[in-house]
Amino acid sequence: MTVADQLSRAKLTDMEVTLHIPDDIAKRLSAAGGDVSRRALEALALEGYREQTLTLYQISEMLGLSRVETEDFLGRHHVALAVIDKADLDREAALFEAASRRNSRVPQPSL
Repeated sequence: MTVADQLSRAKLTDMEVTLHIPDDIAKRLSAAGGDVSRRALEALALEGYREQTLTLYQISEMLGLSRVETEDFLGRHHVALAVIDKADLDREAALFEAASRRNSRVPQPSL
C-alpha cells in the first residue's frame, strides 16, 4: 500500500481554534472586508508554508482548494513555491492524486 493510499484511508479530524480579539480590533478587521475566521485560517496557512512547516498539499486541505487554486493563492500573497526534492514532489503528487480520486467518488448534490 502506498503512502497516498494510506493517507486517503486515514480518518482526518479537524481542530477548532478560538481567537480572543478585542471588539474594536474585530470590528476593524470585519470592516476591512471578508470573513475574519477565513482570513485567520489563510494567514496561518501562509505562515506555515513560509516556515516550511506545512506542505502545499496540507495548505490545500486546510483551505479546501485544488492544487492549482493553492498555487494561485500563494502567488497572490507573494509566497514562492518551495523547492522540494524529487521524492517529496512524488509524495505530494500522490497525495493530490489520492485526494482527487476521493473527491470524485463523493456524490455531488443534484440541482
